[in-house]
Amino acid sequence: MTEFFAFFARYGALLLSATATHLWLVVVSVSVGSAVAIPVGILLSRHRKIAPPVLAIAGVVQTIPGLVLLGFAMLAFGIGRLSAVATLALYAMLPVLRNTYVGITEVPAVYVDAARGIGMTSAQILLKVELPLSVASIVGGTRLSAIYIVSWATIAGLIGAGGLGDLIWTGLATYDRSLIFAGAIPSALLAIALGALINRLQRILTPRGLRKGGAR
Repeated sequence: MTEFFAFFARYGALLLSATATHLWLVVVSVSVGSAVAIPVGILLSRHRKIAPPVLAIAGVVQTIPGLVLLGFAMLAFGIGRLSAVATLALYAMLPVLRNTYVGITEVPAVYVDAARGIGMTSAQILLKVELPLSVASIVGGTRLSAIYIVSWATIAGLIGAGGLGDLIWTGLATYDRSLIFAGAIPSALLAIALGALINRLQRILTPRGLRKGGAR
């Protein structure tokens, strides 16, 4: 316990700053990735023949090592947070893209037909029927992205973007286990906290009749 307080007294400010930067990287990257992925997912749901190759390409991006993508991003944007956000946003896209497409295409046809039968336009059906019924799936994709990006964002420390990765890489370079734990443990806790928070949001946004347990 004494060692803990001594460590926090020495690195507390750095740890809080690194955690705040890490959270910023996660929120911005997932937001940018979602802002691109959701419209593309909607577009794919309207043109289903091109969905498999597009989703396959997005899946290939997920398999490219983070350091490789960081290298390309650094060539385009230089060292710093912009390169990190560009790379992490690419990784954040696939779960949101896939869940958006699946969520919309799995809306029961009877609801769409009923909406069309009462004279709704395609835009109205999307906004008032399909998106409300698929929002839980979309938020679920966002939750997956956020959890993934918390871990992947640790590599951002290698290119001067900051975050908890700074502590981990410094600890590895200096063989300081306390710094490694100081970066790894908050990363794990941050992933758990974000997952729980978004899971709660997902439940709130899920139409009442579709929630597990019905009206409980």
